[in-house]
Amino acid sequence: MSAPSSYEMNLFSFKGKTRILHLSWIAFFISFVVWFNHAPLMAMIREDLGLTKQQVTAILILNVALTIPARVIIGMFVDKFGPRVVYSALLFISSFLCFFFALADSFETMALARFLMGFVGAGFVIGIRLISEWYPAKTVGLAEGIYGGWGNFGSAAAALTLPTVAYLFGGDDGWRYAIGSTGLLALVYSFVFYINARDTPQGATYFKPNKAGAMEISSKQDMLLYVIMKAPMFLTLALLAWKLGPQNLKILAPATVLAIYIGLFAVFLYQVYHIFKVNEGHLKQGMDPLQQYKFKQVAILNLAYLVTFGSELAVVSMLPLFFMDTFGLTPLMAGMVASSFAFMNLLARPSGGYFSDKFGRKTSLMVLLVGLAVGYLVMSQITADWAVPVAVLACMCCSFFVQAGEGAVFATVPLIKRRMTGQIAGMVGAYGNIGAVCFLTVFSFVAPQIFFMVIGGSAVIVFLLVAVFMEEPAGEIAEILPDGTIEMIKVG
Repeated sequence: MSAPSSYEMNLFSFKGKTRILHLSWIAFFISFVVWFNHAPLMAMIREDLGLTKQQVTAILILNVALTIPARVIIGMFVDKFGPRVVYSALLFISSFLCFFFALADSFETMALARFLMGFVGAGFVIGIRLISEWYPAKTVGLAEGIYGGWGNFGSAAAALTLPTVAYLFGGDDGWRYAIGSTGLLALVYSFVFYINARDTPQGATYFKPNKAGAMEISSKQDMLLYVIMKAPMFLTLALLAWKLGPQNLKILAPATVLAIYIGLFAVFLYQVYHIFKVNEGHLKQGMDPLQQYKFKQVAILNLAYLVTFGSELAVVSMLPLFFMDTFGLTPLMAGMVASSFAFMNLLARPSGGYFSDKFGRKTSLMVLLVGLAVGYLVMSQITADWAVPVAVLACMCCSFFVQAGEGAVFATVPLIKRRMTGQIAGMVGAYGNIGAVCFLTVFSFVAPQIFFMVIGGSAVIVFLLVAVFMEEPAGEIAEILPDGTIEMIKVG
């Protein structure tokens, strides 16, 4: 069997699959602490190094830039080498990038370190594959939701604790010690995870893709859709280069931006070529029906994660300022009030996974998208005439549907094609970052009320796509064992 047959969820145990769940969410939690360790310390960093507003903005942008391709690359590594090795290596390498950032003494060095640290944001996709190996379809949604929700809380934990850590160390270098402490945490846990984690239950097979570098596709139509869905990843990176270029933040020179555009286009063409080469053989000969899957399922989940996690990242970035400007709150109070949006992760994301397990993947996702759209419509109506507690309640209700929707998306990801779960999770996860960049770009041109309405309208469009094109995972998917025999894995 590829997963234990038991359906119990005993979170107070540290044995078997529950042990793997706890090891995984803690690894994800630490990766998010590391990824966002700079955010609550930016005021100290800005003062210590004398950074300008444009330079601070550039560091924030660079922090998410590498995560888009990194999630795709890490997804491929996970499928090929297994979660245990890849998660341990990611945490190990990220710890030294942390130390690099903590020791930076100029904007250029800090910008490079922050760009490279975006790589740790890809850690999320590793646990998606690992959890799917240990939990059966009946409970995989809840397990993935706990992994994502509890791990995602790492960004809030960093905001709550690192300023205090920096204060305890004291002096101008307090922020450096706080950043370094998160690197030390990642370094130690990389060994803990490697020693204690296992890719699969004892006796189970870890299925790997037949070819590396691109996903295997079942039909020519699916391959065209795959290429189309690849394009936004490169366009988003080009958009980030434009933001850093002479027309905006003036960090990159015109020649550098042009070189980035040319490089991205060349890499995209190579990716298209590689997709064709990986799939050329079996598409000509015809793929075994047992091995086929529908790529439209992946495409729909990409877009669903774009409007769920993408909107969460965008809203969390602008919400403190929105509360300051709308209600005249102090920065500290506005930050505390706005944090209510992220805090819902602890409950909401597992709830989305549970609803998917209980009521069906498609139905749950559709209901949550409707709730998300209504939630953002309500937020678009917030004005200074509202009572602050009512506005906070509206934000929390909206965030529940947003984060539960994220849980519903990743309750479906492991049920499409087991041996490519890492690659699928990587692509879906990358679309979350694409959504954040797109929505924040919209925000830079319009009022907050229009910004919220744009997200709500996008959710309505995705709802219609889910309703028309998404299929409920059902029956079994086939995987071929190394000896050539076929194993059927239940997904519905």
